Amino acid sequence: MVNGNAFVEIAAILGLATLTGIVGQKLRQPLIIMFLATGILAGPSFLGIIHSYEQIELLAHIGIALLLFIVGLKLDLNLIRTTGPVALATGLGQIVFTSIIGFVIAIVMGMSYLSAGYVSVALTFSSTIIIVKLLSDKKEIDSLHGQIALGFLIVQDIAAILALVGLTTWGSSVTGDDSGYLSYMMIGAKGLGLLGAVALLMKYVIPYLTQRLAHSLELLTLFAIAWAVLLGAGSELLGFSKEVGAFLAGVSLASTTFRDSIGARLTGLRDFLLLFFFIDLGARLDWSMVGSQLGAALVFSIFVLVGNPLIVLIIMGVMGYRRRTGFLAGLTVAQISEFSLIVAALGLSIGHITEETMGLITLVGVVTIFLSTYMILYSYPLYRVLSSPLKIFERRNPYREAAIDTLAETEAVDVILVGLGNYGSGLMEHLLRRKNAIVGFDFDPGTLDKWRKRGVPVFYGDMADPEMHEQLPLKKARWVISAVRSKEMSLALIHNLKKDGYTGKVALTATNSQEAAEFEKAGVNLVFRPFKDATEQAADALTYAMDFLPENVDWPVSFLELRIRSDASAAGQIMREIPLSASGISVLAVSRGGRIFHEPKPDFRIFPADRLLLMGHPDGLKEAETILNHLEPQRDAEDTDRFEIAEIKVSENSDLSDKSLAELHFRQKFGATLVGIRRGQDQITTINPAERLLGGDCLIVIGKSSSIKELKNLAPV
Repeated sequence: MVNGNAFVEIAAILGLATLTGIVGQKLRQPLIIMFLATGILAGPSFLGIIHSYEQIELLAHIGIALLLFIVGLKLDLNLIRTTGPVALATGLGQIVFTSIIGFVIAIVMGMSYLSAGYVSVALTFSSTIIIVKLLSDKKEIDSLHGQIALGFLIVQDIAAILALVGLTTWGSSVTGDDSGYLSYMMIGAKGLGLLGAVALLMKYVIPYLTQRLAHSLELLTLFAIAWAVLLGAGSELLGFSKEVGAFLAGVSLASTTFRDSIGARLTGLRDFLLLFFFIDLGARLDWSMVGSQLGAALVFSIFVLVGNPLIVLIIMGVMGYRRRTGFLAGLTVAQISEFSLIVAALGLSIGHITEETMGLITLVGVVTIFLSTYMILYSYPLYRVLSSPLKIFERRNPYREAAIDTLAETEAVDVILVGLGNYGSGLMEHLLRRKNAIVGFDFDPGTLDKWRKRGVPVFYGDMADPEMHEQLPLKKARWVISAVRSKEMSLALIHNLKKDGYTGKVALTATNSQEAAEFEKAGVNLVFRPFKDATEQAADALTYAMDFLPENVDWPVSFLELRIRSDASAAGQIMREIPLSASGISVLAVSRGGRIFHEPKPDFRIFPADRLLLMGHPDGLKEAETILNHLEPQRDAEDTDRFEIAEIKVSENSDLSDKSLAELHFRQKFGATLVGIRRGQDQITTINPAERLLGGDCLIVIGKSSSIKELKNLAPV
């Protein structure tokens, strides 16, 4: 039924790909693996659905061209510069050592020099698409190991492009009729001509053309696709591969301001068309030959899964990075990439390798991508198991990381704030405004630099790493606050703090009520709910805007909506105490918790988070905003009267001894609450006003520090 009808055939393939994709999602596997599985299932070895190989191959070629186009479009050489020499050293070092060791293994296994060369090159490349997706899902793109990994993945991408150019040149010289030197000279001249033409277009034509086309994003996207395919076709006519031309097309648009918009629009199309490349690859896999390659595939897979991370770990250890950073970065190279399969497919098409070698590389790709995905997803538990043996890969002084994670000796710390993203940075701003002593903690070096320039002590590290906690001033901190919205990391933080004997308070950030309940069950003192709090404030603001703000009129008067900060000097004052009348400003209404108080009286008290509607001249409104949200002067730390809980021992000669709580008027007189009495082995938790205090009693009281101090003076031991 399918045979002879290409449309029905492709519909069946897409349906099968959807089903395998669902299975892959359950297994937490990247779609590349499932697309290969689709091709295998749809191929002649199993269901025999695929017959229109030419149509599928055409779609596959367009997909590869788009892949290379987007790689060129997003080529960020600045990332290599910002991650320093480690990106180049690790990227080039891993390529050199992997290819040399892989070549030796292939030769020992009896492969020809040419086949061994292809296999060794295929083992060096790692999948940028898969790694970026996994790191993004784990929110580790901005971490130190994430940035280093992206840096050397870019180096690998550039090496892959050079490999494609070299193979194309080699293939043309082998199959051409000209003599060797003349052939190489012709190809070199064509290459220089292609680069020159693209450079001229980049400077004089493309900026003007994209500017004109940018008025229609659809037209700009169509131009990008046409340009990628056109330059790919031109490159193929000149004797190079279509992939090289598509890559140059992407590079030519990378300097425009529209690169991100184009890339975002083409990513989905790229993924859809690449589906056909991997399906075609899986369908052409000859299982009669694959069986004989299982042993070799297992050897090379072990080398990629274990050897590649070790190479990265050794290089980064020598360069002065901690073993944890090297290990997490090394796991990103524990698989071969789609580029490896493209290089192998090109070698097969020009006759350099056989289908057996192609099958071997494909099998290694399937095994390594499948297993490395779980290695990256469960990198933290894996590191905890291997942490001790990996010490040999770390210098005594990992100076590169020590330079960014060493804190000067600090005094008492109010807050250790973990996670300095958008929410964490906002918390940091408001806590600093309240004169709190804070230590920041994050794994993004760029964020740390920003706060370090402002004089805030910050520390590099990952909250899930138990070794990092040894560097923190936990014994001096009253609170540890995590602004990271990750249940796994938050629970790991609680576990590590308990293990370190931390006795202060802990606050975590939850994304939903279920997480909040888990955190409270784990013993957290305070749970933040950013989304819930934001929606409540948004509803208040909307109610205010709908029922509160007046319509605009043609009159020289302005309105200003102002929210009172919790630390503003106006908070807690009555209207007559706020000097607004001198500026000619009137308070028309106050919104509080969804209620609106129109024309508040002079004795109306302003509270934090109130929304005030002010009316007056624009200059006066600016002055009023300054007055209302002026920062409340903070007292020195030694003068701060905080609430505290304390144990007070009552001696026999104390003024408190042998008197009842009612006689003492305990709460009224001392401004503190008695919450319990420890009398010998007994604990009295239900306090009766008639209860008499006895010598030797231990009182559990809570109140302001000044009240606690007074009580201690009345109950000397």
